[in-house]
Amino acid sequence: MSTEVSGMIECRPGARLWGPDDEETVWHAAIDLFLLNNGNAYDALACLFGIRNYFGFRPLAEGRGFPGDASEGLRTAYAPYDGGADVHGTTWITWAELASADWEETDSSGVGSRDMVAGDGTHWGPVWSVMRTLGELHGAENVRVVAWFH
Repeated sequence: MSTEVSGMIECRPGARLWGPDDEETVWHAAIDLFLLNNGNAYDALACLFGIRNYFGFRPLAEGRGFPGDASEGLRTAYAPYDGGADVHGTTWITWAELASADWEETDSSGVGSRDMVAGDGTHWGPVWSVMRTLGELHGAENVRVVAWFH
C-alpha cells in the first residue's frame, strides 16, 4: 500500500505588522499541496518528514503533529482525516527552517542528497517557490507547510 501526502501552505500576514503574539496575527490558508503537484516520492518524504525513511535521512520535521493554531481553512481540509486509522503522521515546517537546512546533506548511503530528492528541481520545487514568495512578503518564520500522510 502506498503512502500519500496531503497538506497546505499557511502564512501569518499580520505577524510582520503587529508581531507574532498580537491577537490579529493568525494563520491563513494559502494553497493546498494538491494544486502544486508535489508527489509522494518516498525519498523526499523521508528527508523532509521522516516518513518511510528507509533511506537513512535525518528528517527536517518529523512527528510534530497538527498545529494547535492552524487556520480555519487547514482545519477544514484536515477534518476528514482527523482521527482516521489511515492517517499515520502529521507534521509541519516553516520556510525559515527549510531555507536554513543543509540541502547537501546525504542519506545514510552518502549518495542521495536532500537537494536531489526534494530540492527546487524536484516535484517539491513549486511548493518551495510559493513558500519562498510568501516568506519574502510576510517573513520566513510566518510561512509553513503542514502535511499529513495516509
